[in-house]
Amino acid sequence: MKYYSYDDFKNDTNQLIKQVQAFEPDLIIGIARGGLTLAHALAEGLNIRDVQTIRTELYDETSKREKLKIFGECTLGNAKRVLIVDDIADSGETLEAVMQYLACGFENVEFKSSTLFYKKTSIYEPHFWINEADDWIDFFWERDFKLN
Repeated sequence: MKYYSYDDFKNDTNQLIKQVQAFEPDLIIGIARGGLTLAHALAEGLNIRDVQTIRTELYDETSKREKLKIFGECTLGNAKRVLIVDDIADSGETLEAVMQYLACGFENVEFKSSTLFYKKTSIYEPHFWINEADDWIDFFWERDFKLN
């Protein structure tokens, strides 16, 4: 297990902002829960006020479920370019499912995805990512705010 600190997050997020900038997204959708911290930081860095969420469930703690569930809807309005944000493309099932789900409902919108981490064994490679993961990532927001 690898601990991922706030300082690592800050540095990697600034790199991700530089990568994503050329895409010029109109809106950001953070995948709850893992993508919410990154979605907020990217929104601040890219000066995007329209940030929405979609919730998925694929893991219980560190155990993978048999089937992915998607909850919630997004209202994209006049958005033409939307950035989908998650913390990691681990199996890739979450990102692939969300990208397909949104593409079916919004045919005239260009969707791109971004993560902090990508595993080469993932079935889906994000458009933008920073680190290759070869171990379980213990994000600071998962560890540092737990009640004892």
